[in-house]
Amino acid sequence: MSRYNPFYFVGQALKSLWRNSVMTVASILILASCLIVLGSFALLVADINLNLDQLGLMNEIAIYLEPTLDDAQVEEIYDTLRTMDNVDSITYVSKEQGLEEMKADYADYSDLFVIAEGEENPLPDMFYITYEDIAKATTLEYQLGEIEGISKIIFRLDLAAQIDSFKSGVSLVFIWFLVLLFVVSLFVIINTIKIAVHARRNEINVMRYIGATRTFIITPFILEGVIIGLLSGAIAYFAEWYIYTYIEQVVQTKIRMLEVYPFSDLSAYVLLGFLLIGTVTGAVGSSISLRRNLNA
Repeated sequence: MSRYNPFYFVGQALKSLWRNSVMTVASILILASCLIVLGSFALLVADINLNLDQLGLMNEIAIYLEPTLDDAQVEEIYDTLRTMDNVDSITYVSKEQGLEEMKADYADYSDLFVIAEGEENPLPDMFYITYEDIAKATTLEYQLGEIEGISKIIFRLDLAAQIDSFKSGVSLVFIWFLVLLFVVSLFVIINTIKIAVHARRNEINVMRYIGATRTFIITPFILEGVIIGLLSGAIAYFAEWYIYTYIEQVVQTKIRMLEVYPFSDLSAYVLLGFLLIGTVTGAVGSSISLRRNLNA
């Protein structure tokens, strides 16, 4: 019964990995490289979305109101906006709030805004709205233009469409990389397990002869794949941490117009994702190799 101890299976897996150390190292490095590429693309997509949100150009429309409107008319426009299709959120900014925001943005020159306070304030009241579906954005723009009391609409649909197309392109490339690198990783792990099965074929025949179950025979090989996946995930995490942290420092010091997520905000997701993908890839690769190379 001692041979059924979980530590026995782990020990057999480690011995086999050590016995085929060249293929083991190759499998770990290739899978780790694939995970680093996947992680880099995922982080790139996240940072692109962050910068698009900061730009506020993806799904936001600025609506300037006529300066002669009273509070009741402004409230009426607000109620109209709330009932419109494809409107996700509405933010009202009075001319007084707009002036205060300008003062905050140009704090070193706040004295220049004194002459624009009170009745001399030239800024209009305005609404910022965000929409849900870019495909219906043109219709929304037309509907906004039909509302009385609106003097100007700032709406960069062309830029929003280009940004949306860019995001879709990056996501598509990411998906194809995911598929391609997953296949490459599977191929390497399949061959690693194939060599391990071949090296232990005599031992496997003896175990079959004395009545060992199929589960007892294949478990160490499955664990080999899982161990390869876990080691690859750990290596990829630390490599990604180093690469991303370096890029983060460069952006903060030399490319200040861009923003990136601090790695500390994403590290748990990256680690969990790497370990999960690595483990699944290793287990699946082992299973495929065993099905092909281990006779029932």
